[in-house]
Amino acid sequence: MAHSLEPTLIEGKVSSQLKSLALPLVWGLMATMSLNAVETFFIAQLGRAPLTALSFTFPVIMVLTSLGIGMGAGTSSAVARAIGEGDAQKARRLATDAMSLTFIISASVCILGWLCLEPLFLLLGATPELLPLIRSYMEIWFFSAPCLMVPMVCLSALRAMGMSQVQGYLMGGAALLNVALDPLLIFGLWGFPALGLQGAALATLLTRVLMLLVALYILHYRVRMLVNPFVSWTLLRVSWARIVEVGLPAMFANVIIPFASAIVVAMAAGYGTDAVAGLGIAMRIEPLALIVFYALSGVIGPFFGQNFGATKFDRLHEAQRDLTWFCLVFGVLIALLLGVFGREIASVFGNHGQVIEVAVTYLAIVPISYGAYGLVMSVNAAFNGLGRPWPAMILSAGRVLYVYLPLAWLGQHWWGLTGLFVATALANIGLGLWAWLWLKKHLAQSAPQAALLRNSAL
Repeated sequence: MAHSLEPTLIEGKVSSQLKSLALPLVWGLMATMSLNAVETFFIAQLGRAPLTALSFTFPVIMVLTSLGIGMGAGTSSAVARAIGEGDAQKARRLATDAMSLTFIISASVCILGWLCLEPLFLLLGATPELLPLIRSYMEIWFFSAPCLMVPMVCLSALRAMGMSQVQGYLMGGAALLNVALDPLLIFGLWGFPALGLQGAALATLLTRVLMLLVALYILHYRVRMLVNPFVSWTLLRVSWARIVEVGLPAMFANVIIPFASAIVVAMAAGYGTDAVAGLGIAMRIEPLALIVFYALSGVIGPFFGQNFGATKFDRLHEAQRDLTWFCLVFGVLIALLLGVFGREIASVFGNHGQVIEVAVTYLAIVPISYGAYGLVMSVNAAFNGLGRPWPAMILSAGRVLYVYLPLAWLGQHWWGLTGLFVATALANIGLGLWAWLWLKKHLAQSAPQAALLRNSAL
């Protein structure tokens, strides 16, 4: 018998509720992102060429991961609003159909990426000598990507129910397994073959397959969220349209972010492979610094979705106020930490002098803007939760097209590689202010409209 789906996020103190929802995700994300840093450390022991090859894969991996994040945002928003409205049957239908759609999209995109692998990485600035290393990693990674994206959607449905702790446990367990497999398959310990970069990708594939099976088990057998996926095209089309309404713009918004990273990598490639390798180290450290903001953005969508469905606008205003103060204060603390200890942290990944200098420069400049960037992530998640994904897409596109690219061109012209990092910081700060003002205005305009609709329904 299916479990009752009741809105759990529409009562209680807002700040305490957001904290209790985000904390399990912090630990899960910390484990996952620590895995990225540990894997980078292992690959760095193989030499400069494998480390550089891994750095070139980062923007592509982020683009494909962003597709899963976008579909997860669409799923979480639609399911949370259905739960807030008290429609459990619709919530289950949406969760089920979201997974079938995600599998189709992820498999198609990954096949295309596998076929276009070499032209893609040559376009990013990779040298022909690095292509065999890149191919050894990405051929397996592409194959494993659907096993990443479908569980992301499964976990988004759980977050929409207010069950973020399940995601935290699952992510933490998967990361520990991946860390255990990495040295065995990369270096060939305990009788395993030494596969180098290919071994890292294989460890990821094995972990993701297991994660997919466990996520499906929890969603179907433990919380009874899944229903029969084989329904008429008419019903499927309606359900997919509700997911894509938020998911498609959210996908584009999330893809734009690594697109900016790809631009930075391509520009940095003009300064040599050391610059790319140093940037790769910094871009692996950065997600660890932003981990709390990622966790918050993961729970803000469901929170805003359920409260919007229940027309609790006073709680939405309170949430924006609490998030603003937290992001700005915590952002300052991160900037101070990386500014003081950036060299020690970067040196963990190797002792290549010029490579470390690039990473240290990045960590001294860009973190100044992390508070504003955390606010942008929160606002984007809030808009998605409200079922209004276009502001998030416009903000993300504006950051790259109208703010970052002009600043990057000027910064590179005036200060070289350092100028690129200054441009990144300025773009984050400008976008943070823009995002905050937009959400504040939207909530002020939406509350009276929702009240009129509620009164007319009565």
